[in-house]
Amino acid sequence: MENTDKYTILVVDDNQDAAYTVGMFLELKGYTVHTRYSGKGALEAVEKLSPDLVILDLAMPEMDGYETATLLRANHGTELPLVALSGYGQQQDMRKSSEVGFNAHLVKPVDFIALIDLLDSFLKKQ
Repeated sequence: MENTDKYTILVVDDNQDAAYTVGMFLELKGYTVHTRYSGKGALEAVEKLSPDLVILDLAMPEMDGYETATLLRANHGTELPLVALSGYGQQQDMRKSSEVGFNAHLVKPVDFIALIDLLDSFLKKQ
């Protein structure tokens, strides 16, 4: 993808190493990346940063990714692409992520080629 630096991606994971790894990879690919480590942090960052896409872990303490996605959808409708990136990879997990408004669901460990293909597909629509 050309000119990826015009796209801002928010990576949210309570595992700071996981968030850092995904964030560094995306920065190397030319994206502007911000990381947060909680659902509350994600909600605040979306308001402040207006990212083009959010990559969100599901298993987080206090406010999990499902609740965070539900609140993001309530506040921002469907215009903000949400990608679940989680160790939860069962069919019921994917169904639930779709029901609360995620546009896609990737399973950890992340397949970086699949992630880039997914980002290209969402961000080229904008």
